Amino acid sequence: MPRKSATPSLADRNAAAGGVAAVDRALSVLGVFSATAPMLGLADIAALTQMHKSTVLRLLASLEHAHLVQRQPDGCYALGAGIVRLHQIYAASFSLESVIMPALRQLVAQTKESAAFHVQQGDRRLCLHRVDSPRPVRDHIRVGDLLPLNRGAGGRVLMAFSGAHGPLYTRIRREQVVVLVGDRVPELAGIAAPVFGPDGGLVGALTLTMPADRFDAAYDQPVTQAARRLTMMLGGHYPEPPVA
Repeated sequence: MPRKSATPSLADRNAAAGGVAAVDRALSVLGVFSATAPMLGLADIAALTQMHKSTVLRLLASLEHAHLVQRQPDGCYALGAGIVRLHQIYAASFSLESVIMPALRQLVAQTKESAAFHVQQGDRRLCLHRVDSPRPVRDHIRVGDLLPLNRGAGGRVLMAFSGAHGPLYTRIRREQVVVLVGDRVPELAGIAAPVFGPDGGLVGALTLTMPADRFDAAYDQPVTQAARRLTMMLGGHYPEPPVA
């Protein structure tokens, strides 16, 4: 029988109510991979998840069988092709790519900065679509990256239009755009505006990011205009700003 650790793993401490412990632990393994750590060894995964190596090895075997991770020739592990398939299904489920990508390209052509579309995923936000700035110095967020929900222009917009409280979120709901410098990373600036669907509900956040030394507050206008055009193309409408 597997050894029971005296210290609960991260998955056990954050287990889903009524969920399955083994699934929580497997998802915990997937959660340790990131853009900065795309490949990890068994010892690294065990340390990051706070699980025994023997437990992690069994979980990796199941995840590998499902093509969610793949073992590299050097013994390290990386995310597998199954993740790509799931992302494609996830993106297609919104039926937004054919509308969003041209809007992002147009915004990048207009500003020469990076544009992206973020959606909320639990307590974080997912970069669902992105077009990079043509300039060599830029942020390097990629499609599929998960970012904090409570940091950065895109996350602030998602929180504001999901009912978050506080002066900042009240202002975002009133102005329907946010301009921030150094909120997520000191060297970056971001501008974001909400995009709404046919039912008036929030679909996501359209964001423009740039190095702080290239920040131009006037870019709030093209971002706002792009978000409104995108909302209109999706059959949505902007809500009336709340009365101050």
